[in-house]
Amino acid sequence: MGVEEQPNQFTNKSTDQIIDYIPEKEPLTWMFWKKRRYIVVVLAFFGFFNVYSLRVNLSVAIVAMTENRTIEYANGTYGHEQYFNWNSTEQGLILSAFFYGYILTQLAGGYFGQKLGGNIVFGAGIFSTAVLTLLTPLAATGGVYVLMAVRVIEGIFEGVTFPCIHSVWSKWAPPHERSRMATISFAGAYAGTVVAMPLSGILASSWGWESLFYFFGAIGVVWFIIWMIVVRESPSKDRFISKDELDYINSSLGNMKKLAPVPTPWKAIFTSPPLYAICASHFSENWGFYTLITQLPTFLKDTMGYDLNKTGFLSAAPYLAMGILLFVAGYMADIFQVKGWLTTTQVRKYFNCGAFLFQTVFMMLAAYLLHPVWSVVCIIIAVGLGAYAWCGFAVNHLDIAPRHASVLMGITNTLATIPGIVSPTLTGVLVKNKDENEWRIVFYISSGIYLVGCVIYWFWCSGEVQPWAVVEETTNVEDSGDVKGEAEMKEYK
Repeated sequence: MGVEEQPNQFTNKSTDQIIDYIPEKEPLTWMFWKKRRYIVVVLAFFGFFNVYSLRVNLSVAIVAMTENRTIEYANGTYGHEQYFNWNSTEQGLILSAFFYGYILTQLAGGYFGQKLGGNIVFGAGIFSTAVLTLLTPLAATGGVYVLMAVRVIEGIFEGVTFPCIHSVWSKWAPPHERSRMATISFAGAYAGTVVAMPLSGILASSWGWESLFYFFGAIGVVWFIIWMIVVRESPSKDRFISKDELDYINSSLGNMKKLAPVPTPWKAIFTSPPLYAICASHFSENWGFYTLITQLPTFLKDTMGYDLNKTGFLSAAPYLAMGILLFVAGYMADIFQVKGWLTTTQVRKYFNCGAFLFQTVFMMLAAYLLHPVWSVVCIIIAVGLGAYAWCGFAVNHLDIAPRHASVLMGITNTLATIPGIVSPTLTGVLVKNKDENEWRIVFYISSGIYLVGCVIYWFWCSGEVQPWAVVEETTNVEDSGDVKGEAEMKEYK
């Protein structure tokens, strides 16, 4: 396609209105592999694919690990045995163990991503988790506590991934492409879930539950090698990027390369209402997500009566819907801003809160109906609509403080990890008898938390660069004599 000047548009901090700034010429092309920033997005997509495939395979594996199998003994008689005789409470503890480690490294992931480079921290976190996944079958034979310990360590390494990726986007993503680039990469998490759940059921049935961990662990190691070879911390450090694309990214970010490192304004961050709006929304979305991602296979098998193979496929369906809608929602969010139809604040608020309201309704319907078909349909709709919420809270860190986005993601994801610890454990305690009414309570709790998150985000969210972020960024321009660069940075704000 031809070369065109493509206007870059930013949000004015005082009016939250779109203003135009014309960067260097950027050649338009459908060949994404000729744009380094899109290659980073694709590889980040597969990185998050690994993040979630490594995380969720145990949710399916534990069904196979604890189910009663018919065994024929040497004397010709038959009996029933389990690989591991774990009760529902022990299973809940095993499934939640990952998040005890995951919650510890959220802030560290944001901090080290900012200091060492998001690409390095992101890759190292996934690689370490993949290696530990390969060791999981051995750990399981050591007993509940050994397996829990390995899952905790996996969580420690994987905990850095979400916060540090915002450090990558703060350098690679032009402001009017943020929603698309971030949500496309996050869609990899749901693609990983979609593939891992049904494939885990097939692997467990065909080659035994151990094969799940060997397969997904190996894929994680291969991805790490490719990621470290291809992706660099910033466009200026990528020797294969074109001059046009480099100039385009630097211009759109206001010549961010000329900004010196800044200290993190901790007091201002922890007294910022928009940050707490993101925290509440992130917590709410993750409560529903972690409840289903850890318990849906068990729910479908024990309460809905599906066998292991069908359980894997049906458990993946909600995340397939979400993965597809993330592409749609991200594109819509950017278009609404670029066309001037909605301000950044309005996009974040309408997308996020609209999704939460619908999720509240459909989770309650799933609980009320408890029907093998209609409950599953309601769950698919509820989870799928979460894609629009991700265009709200998940990108919002980059709106309110671009240079501190990875640290902010570390803070919000720390709080949003609490559901991963509490929800599986609480479900294990509530669902003692695998009774329908017990499962209703689980779904009603998720519905209520969605509604609370919706209300808080509606009143406190913002799409504007916050004053404490503006001060930090405008007062830390290096004395390089580049007046144009400083002027561009002020205009960006």
